[in-house]
Amino acid sequence: MTYPTYRLSKDVSDRLAAAGLAPFDVESVIARALAEDLDGGVDVTTMATVPSSQQSRLALVSRASGVLAGVPVAAAVFAMVGDDDVRLEWESEDGERVTPGSRVLSVVGSTHALLRAERPALNLLGHLSGIATLTARWVDAIAGSRAQIRDTRKTTPGLRALEKYAVRCGGGRNHRMSLADAALVKDNHVAAAGGIAQAFRLVRASSPDIPIEVEVDSLDQLTDVVEAGADLVLLDNFTVDQMREAVQRVAGRVRLEASGGLTLDVAAEVAATGVDYLAVGALTHSAPVLDIGADLETVG
Repeated sequence: MTYPTYRLSKDVSDRLAAAGLAPFDVESVIARALAEDLDGGVDVTTMATVPSSQQSRLALVSRASGVLAGVPVAAAVFAMVGDDDVRLEWESEDGERVTPGSRVLSVVGSTHALLRAERPALNLLGHLSGIATLTARWVDAIAGSRAQIRDTRKTTPGLRALEKYAVRCGGGRNHRMSLADAALVKDNHVAAAGGIAQAFRLVRASSPDIPIEVEVDSLDQLTDVVEAGADLVLLDNFTVDQMREAVQRVAGRVRLEASGGLTLDVAAEVAATGVDYLAVGALTHSAPVLDIGADLETVG
């Protein structure tokens, strides 16, 4: 599949960059989505029913309550399809809580362009806003504790930067973006290295300047990795009582992250144990889409 070349306006590029998103990477995602939607052809329905000269306003409107993420991404879809012939009306910001009827973004331009961009824009905006909304629910659930909600690498291939951005919009924190950012010693590394302390020492010797997190599944392993000098320990499938004991044992010497089987109904109890982070893969792999619709009215 070949992708057409698009050009983003400075306004949209600046907004993406301000959000911590690389405009070129966002363009690449959108170009693939647009090419997938047309599949080498044209929008046969719009071509047949809409005069080529017709102009319209398309308003993106929330149909449900939630937290927005991806407004500049959706705007980029319309800007790329409509080139310089669309006018963007920014009505809501990422991280903002919306209710049914909240207007998110309006776009004025060629009806042909607006209808071609509509579905890819809503797909991205609804998906990212769904992640932000679910993240906010977790953040709200542990409010008053010192713990923070973090994501994982369980992201949609090709969309990691966007999905982790959505987590930030919902008030969560990002774990590593890639395998090169930080080390996470897990059970398979331990098996290959011949022991948990040995695995930690090998990583530290190889990469002395990067943070190292070590996964443990028992309190005995926790003691070993703390003595070895780990920066952060991931408590894998610990019970709440075991987490509480782990916090007491380390006494602030290392940071602790709870992981494995966490659900919203136990989030507050887990946070109250004193752990520093709750690792929640569901933020990105299981977030339901936030329902956002598009209302069209012709203007000429």
